[in-house]
Amino acid sequence: MAARENRSTYLIQTVCHALDLLGQFNSERAELGVTELSRRMALHKNNVFRLLATLESRDFIEQNRSTGNYRLGLKNLEMGQVYCRHMELRNVARPVLETITAALEESCSLIIMQGGSMISIEEVETPLPVRVVSRPGVWLPFHCTAPGKVFLAGMHDKERRQFLSGELTRQTRRTIIDKWLLLEELDKVGRSGYALDDEEMEDGVRCVSVPVYDKTMQVAGALAVTGPAMRLGDERLEKEIIPVLLRSAGELSRKMGGHQP
Repeated sequence: MAARENRSTYLIQTVCHALDLLGQFNSERAELGVTELSRRMALHKNNVFRLLATLESRDFIEQNRSTGNYRLGLKNLEMGQVYCRHMELRNVARPVLETITAALEESCSLIIMQGGSMISIEEVETPLPVRVVSRPGVWLPFHCTAPGKVFLAGMHDKERRQFLSGELTRQTRRTIIDKWLLLEELDKVGRSGYALDDEEMEDGVRCVSVPVYDKTMQVAGALAVTGPAMRLGDERLEKEIIPVLLRSAGELSRKMGGHQP
């Protein structure tokens, strides 16, 4: 077996320096100057200043105008809050996913948005032999998945236009690639409280998804049930699966301090 390639070959030195710089700030030294950072990191002052300027432009660093020293910016707090929210959601969601799968005998997953992308972070698989195998950690497209439609429907108009600014790629013959038709679909999602992927991502596979809200009434995540189209017919979706999902999402939203609108 070939030796595993050293991961250090993939590292970008400038990015490493920027992260090391952020790591210099702690509870003991909340503010640091260019000279001190240069000494600690063994970098030329000019290099440190360029790193600071770049991080400041993205709000990861801010300068105390009265002292001239630097400190961590608000972007770090924002990212920390996002991380905590996602971890809290994942922890409280697992029993809910297990209950849904036990009731429906279909695979259920929890999907979140992260950095402008969408990813499944938790899943409980169906015990049935015929199943749709998904892979937690794989990035998902928005326009042709039920969770993606949930997130798009929950966005403000400006944010939604940004997400739909590019070309919509066709995954199957059922994929909606007309933006006006997709916007009509998102209006229905907003009214009904759930979204459907009707073999739009993969032939023979259907998925239904509902939003989970946090205490700010923002969409914190999406619960989704996925399975073979032959088992997820319209009647079963309407009478069994969607009601279970909506109740479960309401329960999970309450645990996150929110509620279903």
